[in-house]
Amino acid sequence: MILPMDDEHAALFTVGQVADMLQVQQAFLRRIDAQQVVSPQRSAGGQRRYSRNEIGRIQEVVTMMDEGMTLPAIRRIIELQQQVADLTRERDDLARRLREHGRGPARGE
Repeated sequence: MILPMDDEHAALFTVGQVADMLQVQQAFLRRIDAQQVVSPQRSAGGQRRYSRNEIGRIQEVVTMMDEGMTLPAIRRIIELQQQVADLTRERDDLARRLREHGRGPARGE
């Protein structure tokens, strides 16, 4: 049985909890949500809820801001990282399907 806390995408943490964990202001978390840099899920009551995955992304945002990057630049970097990940998965899926049909190089070649 998989528990919600075992799922890195389960939205379990409140704004206050995340702010305390990462030592950032709650207003900062609301700002990066408003700028669509990190978009937490919402509870039935409309409150932001963050997953472990999103908390990791917020840590990356804080690091990039400390390096002098703007939120629009950070949002674009995150978008490009997602596109690369999507394309990599698509490439790997296509390569797997080609191997299964005997049309592609075997692994290790």
